[in-house]
Amino acid sequence: MPYQKRIVVEPADLDDLNHVNNVRYVQWIQDISKEHWQNTAPKDIQEASIWVVLTHYIEYKAPAVLNDPIIVSTYIEKSKGAISVRVVEMVHEITKDLLVRSSTEWCLLNKQSQKPMRISEDIKAIFS
Repeated sequence: MPYQKRIVVEPADLDDLNHVNNVRYVQWIQDISKEHWQNTAPKDIQEASIWVVLTHYIEYKAPAVLNDPIIVSTYIEKSKGAISVRVVEMVHEITKDLLVRSSTEWCLLNKQSQKPMRISEDIKAIFS
């Protein structure tokens, strides 16, 4: 089930072309991923584990500009072993144009040892 939030583009989000800066998109990808985890996973699981990024693949489809309303959504595409693939999509709320689509590989670590740990069936069930 996708997790969503709404963002409105602010002046600090813009680059020299007055489009949303690529670095800001990466920040939004990370922010919604973290939010989804923190708002969905039980506290005991959060306290025992932490996620780190292995790879980002980002497609920039169309520019966003000042005051554009953007719907950011994320979901887990697949999980295997310690790796989870999370998709984030950003759509212009009014035009419905896809602005950005990303696919990120996240690795689940034991918070104490900082070593990879298998994604349990409990965690998979939370996000399916």
